[in-house]
Amino acid sequence: MKRPTKMPELARFYGIVIRMYPNDHNPPHFHATYGEHEAVIELDTWEVKAGWIPARGLRLVREWASLHSRELRANWELTRQGKPTKRIAPLD
Repeated sequence: MKRPTKMPELARFYGIVIRMYPNDHNPPHFHATYGEHEAVIELDTWEVKAGWIPARGLRLVREWASLHSRELRANWELTRQGKPTKRIAPLD
């Protein structure tokens, strides 16, 4: 995956880093990195659209995303407007 130079971090928990890249392509999604693995997760379905992360990491990402779906959607809109994203609370 080709990444933009600036990669805003939205959250970090249990070794997982969640990012959303400025001016990224549709459909709305975020990137989850777990160790050396990365997956692109669609906002509406929580399905992996590209890449791969281990099952444990994916389960944690989906749990976190379901708790923060509105904040993820708001951040997607901010990235589309070229505005800075806002941090989201980690999974406890």
